[in-house]
Parts: sequence; structure tokens; C-alpha cells
Amino acid sequence: MIIVLRAHASEEDIRRIEETLKGIGLAAHISRGVERTIIGAIGDERKLVTDLFEGLPVVEKVLRVLSPYKLVSRDFQKEDTVIDVNGKKIGGSAIVLFAGPCSVEGREMMLEIGDSVARSGAAFLRGGAFKPRTSPYAFQGLKEEGLKCLAETRERTGLPVATELMDPRDIDVVARYADIIQIGARNMQNFRLLTEVGKLDKPVILKRGMSATIQELLMSAEYIASEGNRNIILCERGIRTFETITRNTFDVSAFPVLKSLTHLPVIADPSHAAGKASLVEPLAAAAIAAGADGLMIEVHNHPEKALSDGPQSLRPEVFERMIARLKNVAEAVGRTL
Repeated sequence: MIIVLRAHASEEDIRRIEETLKGIGLAAHISRGVERTIIGAIGDERKLVTDLFEGLPVVEKVLRVLSPYKLVSRDFQKEDTVIDVNGKKIGGSAIVLFAGPCSVEGREMMLEIGDSVARSGAAFLRGGAFKPRTSPYAFQGLKEEGLKCLAETRERTGLPVATELMDPRDIDVVARYADIIQIGARNMQNFRLLTEVGKLDKPVILKRGMSATIQELLMSAEYIASEGNRNIILCERGIRTFETITRNTFDVSAFPVLKSLTHLPVIADPSHAAGKASLVEPLAAAAIAAGADGLMIEVHNHPEKALSDGPQSLRPEVFERMIARLKNVAEAVGRTL
């Protein structure tokens, strides 16, 4: 249920409604907009009694949210969420770039790639220290040593770090080094993990699972938001279909659909969607045209030697040329890159 307050509602009015909701066993989530304050009543819907609030002079209207996801829905918040990370905004008019290797393989390679993507216009550094791999014998990441490489590169370049968390047991060490926590596609419905990152005061990138529907993605985001963390960035990275030529099938329709259903920013990962370096640019252009708020691109200085995802990684000079061309696409749809 959503309680829309009139413009003149005071902090005391908000507090009284919040206490009433808590008294009947419901959580109150407050969203202060430019013109209106909205209170979301979250919990067992059988306890919702609209009569308690509809007659209050400070209440403009009471609405029931029909979608199973509440806090991340457009019904709850009409304005787009814009997430600020060290002065860099995700979800505004500018399209942001996350760039870096699939896996952190060492200090020197990380510093070299960090320097190059920073020069090319990346706003965030991405890189995996804990890697989920299909084979247990494949490279699993450098773990804390990899996180230290990312932190050193951040100090040198000024780029905030986004890195993946796979296990709740690693949450403290990853949160110590990362500016943004990434939940990978394989963990999109790891509800224990989602609950734990929901308690953090750090933005979270939530990747769509390879076989997940859009509603399932939004329900996973709701798990995070329900614990108090509303700084969630959704990521479309391709879904599994019967097609085998590409690694995944890039769902371009997900961007306008998600924009209509949620206020959260949505970014694209064309590298994982394509699985081939030659397809990254056209898919990135399609994502920008469809409304993506950012791009996550894998960049490696020696893709042929990469310990993971080399075939889809761009060389730094290729990444730089691609970004220059994509600026024209962004401009065509009224955005900047």
C-alpha cells in the first residue's frame, strides 16, 4: 500500500503515520520527492487497512500496489533514482561507463588497464577478485589480493571500484575495498546473499539471471530494498535461449520495459551478452538507443592471454575508439557519454 501525503505534511505527521503502521506490524518506507512524500507500507497485506489513513487531512490518497515488488516499482516512486558514488552519478542524463578486465590477474595489468580506461572516459573500474566459473578447475580469482590491486588502481586513477560478491562469508572483506558491490547472474536469486547486501550502505549492481524473467529480476531487487538499501542498479547481460552463435541473447526490450516498471537505473553488459569482442559495439549502441543508463565493458590489455573471458574483451585502443563512436549514438537520443 502507498500513502501519498499532501505537500503541507510535516515531519510530525509522517512520524505519526509511521508509528501507526509499525503498530499493526508493517514496515514504513518513506520516499521524499520534490513535491510529495510517499510512505510505502510493506508487510503482510492482510493487515492493510486503508480506512486508518484515508480520512487523515494530510493524506492525499491511498493506493494499493498491485505488483508483487513494491519499493522498486514506479508506483512507489515516480522520479528516477540517481545514485551518487563519490560524485559520479548513475541514472542521470549522462550514460556512465564501467570498464576493466573480467578477472584481476595481477597488479601491473590492473594498473595498466585502469590508466587506459580512465583516459578513455570510464567513470568506474570493474574487475573480479572472486570469480564464479563453470569449471571448478578454471581460474577462480585472486580474492583479497585482487581486491588490493583494485584499491591501488582506484587510488591512482580516481575511478571507484565495482567488484563481485559471491558468498555472504566474504561480505566484510569485499565491502572494505569496493565502492559498488556486484551480484552476478548466477546469484540473482541467492536470497541470503541479497538480504545481506541489503543491509550494506553501498550501491549494488544486480545482474539479471541467464534464465530469469524481468519480474524475477525486480523481485530480487525488492529483497535488497526491503532490507533498507535502495541504491540498486539493474543490469541486463543477456539471457539463455536456443541460439548458440552468441554466448547469450541480448534482450534490448528489457530497457524500455524496466524503465516503465521501476525507478531504478538500468545498465547493459554487452560483453557477456555477446561473448565476442566484435559484437560488443553494436550491442552497446542498441542499449544506449533503448534507454540504458550505463555500459559495463570488459577491457584487457592482452585478451589472447586473459585467464577468463578473453574472446569478449576489448583491447584498450579498441575500447577508446568505440567510446568515441558511441558518443554520437548517445547524442542522438538526448544523452551524453
